[in-house]
Amino acid sequence: MKKKAILILLLVAVFTKKTVAEKIYFSADSMTGKTGKDADDTTLSGNAYVKTDSMEIYADSIKLHGKDFRYISAQGNIKGANTESKLDFTCNRLSYDRETKIATLQETVSLTDSENDVKAHAEIIEYNQNIEIAIMQINVNITQKNNICTCAYAIYRKKEQMLNMSGNAKVVQDEDTFRAQEISLNLNTQEITLDGKIKGSVQQAQSKQVESNSQQSKNTSEEIVSSQDVINDFNSEESAKKPTSEDKTTETQTTETQTTETQTTEQNTSKKKKKTKKK
Repeated sequence: MKKKAILILLLVAVFTKKTVAEKIYFSADSMTGKTGKDADDTTLSGNAYVKTDSMEIYADSIKLHGKDFRYISAQGNIKGANTESKLDFTCNRLSYDRETKIATLQETVSLTDSENDVKAHAEIIEYNQNIEIAIMQINVNITQKNNICTCAYAIYRKKEQMLNMSGNAKVVQDEDTFRAQEISLNLNTQEITLDGKIKGSVQQAQSKQVESNSQQSKNTSEEIVSSQDVINDFNSEESAKKPTSEDKTTETQTTETQTTETQTTEQNTSKKKKKTKKK
């Protein structure tokens, strides 16, 4: 217990002397180590935990080494977070350079960018905190919204929200599939750029086209029906204006009656004139 307390005091003293004011917190079931002029070496074992200004690491064992404990190495059941970039991760091996802010995660790596709904899996992921770029290698699988991306090598640019893939690259969006030697995907606009030996299938677009054609046919049918209604209405009005056969018969009879009456009137007038002459 006394030895452990002395080591803790030595670590605190070394961290205090650093030109870059960065606090480091740590804990473990047990700890061994040494300090010297050229290098420091401390190993935390069992429920090991280390926290810096930007990194938080849990593991079975963690080693702090190098001058002023520049490097952090961890092994076994690792989980942690980059609190500055807001990234969560899990893996089996980890190395982190506190000066360059580069972390290398290895063996069954999982990286989650909750801020942008991006989840990545690979065998190796190297993340540069200063420029916020992650380089992924071997059995890469990345999901984001309705995108499922697989490839052998990928570069994820967190700030720009761009994903560049190569090595049997493939992107699946719902029922659409795109394959190419290299694929670039804008995670904001969902725009895809394919390059080299392009293959794919787009079922969603066909479905939309069929739906569009169906709607267009429906609209055309409605227009035809509407036009026919107008024609029918017009014909009805014209039919109403035209006289029927009965109307024609009635008009003929009326004309004949008027003619007969006219003739009778003329005959009566003629008779009256004759009588007047006799007198």
